[in-house]
Amino acid sequence: MELGVIGLGRMGRIVVDRTLAAGHDVVAFDISGEAVADAAEAGATPADSIADVADQLGAEKRIWLMVPAGDPIDAALDELDGLVDADDVIVDGGNSNFHDTLRRAERTDAAYVDCGTSGGPASAEDGFSLMVGGPEWAYEALVPVFDAVATGPAGHDRMGPTGSGHYVKMVHNGVEYALMQAYGEGFELLANGRFDLDLESVARTWNNGAVIRSWLLELCEEAFREEGTDLGDVADRVEGGSTGTWTVQEALEQEVPTPLIYQALAERFSSRSTDGDDPGRFARRLANRLRYGFGRHDVPRREE
Repeated sequence: MELGVIGLGRMGRIVVDRTLAAGHDVVAFDISGEAVADAAEAGATPADSIADVADQLGAEKRIWLMVPAGDPIDAALDELDGLVDADDVIVDGGNSNFHDTLRRAERTDAAYVDCGTSGGPASAEDGFSLMVGGPEWAYEALVPVFDAVATGPAGHDRMGPTGSGHYVKMVHNGVEYALMQAYGEGFELLANGRFDLDLESVARTWNNGAVIRSWLLELCEEAFREEGTDLGDVADRVEGGSTGTWTVQEALEQEVPTPLIYQALAERFSSRSTDGDDPGRFARRLANRLRYGFGRHDVPRREE
């Protein structure tokens, strides 16, 4: 099939590459001409505007937006206004608030599919986990592409109607915050406890058969291997927080207690009030480094 991809940053480029590798055609556009040229060199058909993407796709357009959440998505939809109809499908693959997704679906002539995407740039080789919301026919129309971009057929599913994909991804991120906090606190106790421990060895051992084994624990092992047991100059500053905030807000509205997610979010916010030269909490320093592990986010570091 043929897919238009708008937004060729780290995640958008992975969508392009995996779709091409599965034998599909891609029309690619980004505001960066260099990014478009690089995608063309990889086998995509270049487009010089969003309108050009729509024009090149012809009938029954399938368009994947992988632009930053917020205003850039609305701007892209503005440019697609009048260029798509009810037979077309637009996929929003970013971390959009599900309330915004519902609003955008109402204003868009095409079927609007929200695709919560987990795995980050580190999953370029193995594929993503895709949590998809939207009309069933639109999901089924994109299954060949979802198979390509995800880990395979088991790596994606339709969560429900429009908004449900981003809703599930929002809660996923809240759980992620809590898991990172739990690992951080456990390793903080080990780092400051009774024994002089090699935390890389601990993480590796736990991740081979233990109840708490996980990819996040693999990334803990990577962090200790590359930064040292004391995490070197990794700062006590954890960026991010929007999806965790949305999760807590939704939990309050639904009157569902989420104390662990709330505390993990509070720890992130608290980390930003510390002195940049203060070693700070080990747990938050580990969370900082884990964000690089799965998302390739910049690692704030202390000045030595």
